[in-house]
Amino acid sequence: MPQNGWVKGDYQELVDEVSALLGAPATLEDRDFGLIAFGAHDSDDDSEMDPVRTRSILTRRSTPAVRAWFEEYGIARAKGPMRIPAAPDAGVFRARLCLPVRHRGVVHGYVWLLDTDPGPSDAQLAAAMEVTERIGVLLADEASAGDEVAREFRAALAADQDWQRDTAMAALRAALGPGADDLFVLVCVTPWPTDDARKIPGTVAVCTLPWPAPTTAAPTHAAPTHATHALAALVRVRSAGALSPALTAAHRLLESLGTGTGAKAGPGAGSGHRGAAGIGGVLRRLAGLSTGWAQAAAAARSALAQPALGPVAEWSAIGPYRLLTALPAGAARDPSVQPLLSPAQLELARTAEVFLDHAGQAGRTAAALGIHRQTLYYRLSRVEQLTGLDLDDGQHRLLLHMALKAARLG
Repeated sequence: MPQNGWVKGDYQELVDEVSALLGAPATLEDRDFGLIAFGAHDSDDDSEMDPVRTRSILTRRSTPAVRAWFEEYGIARAKGPMRIPAAPDAGVFRARLCLPVRHRGVVHGYVWLLDTDPGPSDAQLAAAMEVTERIGVLLADEASAGDEVAREFRAALAADQDWQRDTAMAALRAALGPGADDLFVLVCVTPWPTDDARKIPGTVAVCTLPWPAPTTAAPTHAAPTHATHALAALVRVRSAGALSPALTAAHRLLESLGTGTGAKAGPGAGSGHRGAAGIGGVLRRLAGLSTGWAQAAAAARSALAQPALGPVAEWSAIGPYRLLTALPAGAARDPSVQPLLSPAQLELARTAEVFLDHAGQAGRTAAALGIHRQTLYYRLSRVEQLTGLDLDDGQHRLLLHMALKAARLG
């Protein structure tokens, strides 16, 4: 797709050509319904700007309901123009004319127009389909180039030997061409349900990588790890302080999974099966690609463990998890804290964590938990009895706090 989601001139010129041939503004989307280009709306008739077209232009993507409605009519198999009726229940208030964009028998996208009566003539449609063939060549060439970039991107991230990584990085830079000198950010999305990557507008390359479960048994209250795969996305940004392309890509990828983000926070609350995304630091000329992936994966892992950080977390904002996610599995466990992590003590564990999150301030802690101060003091005394730690001792507090945070990671 066009880099950074910006419209390429070639696509825009071709869409404008279709719009001129058919006398109506056209919209070009890829086969995943991501917006590529659209014709200008220069009519005084506001009915031509229905909600679906407006949303597609503003958000650069159609809703799952709209996509499902159109795909029911077999547009992916169509070889010529198709007329699709309106479906108010799906948000499609105007009938559509769909021109499939194909190349060598493969559909690469769709050109859309609002259907009218009597609509374009057969000759106009035939001329417009000739333009879509030219669009198909461009999209196919871009997909082929994108496959090469994705292949080298995965090789660079998966390499476990320095020489393999160096070779893959050289190939990745060659595949990107002059664009390899730009600024990039890595995005990690997990759990990813399959080993198939899903490229969306705004991503330079995507691939899937294994997402291993913890090597030791997770505490009962820790967020469960369901993923076997994670998706890695390489996103180009304009400056070190402008991460909006990466944030947008992360949210779109999560949205494409239909994942929920309503899990409760706190030990013992249980997060259920959900998705999260992490964003690493900015890379200059791809330097430190493996570090950027480690940061993005750590941020995603932290967002899964601590819902308050997600659903999209930046590595720079995950606090103590920057250190904890770098530790080997089980390294931050301490025998004194283990009794507090049993299923029977979930309420005490949450109380201790909230107390420490609030810097030991009893009033704020009681308010956050919705309990009386005397109840809080009783629970804290039980924490001390179970762990043997003194909550008036700063070193003991630090040990307990880090152990509780680490337990979330599993």
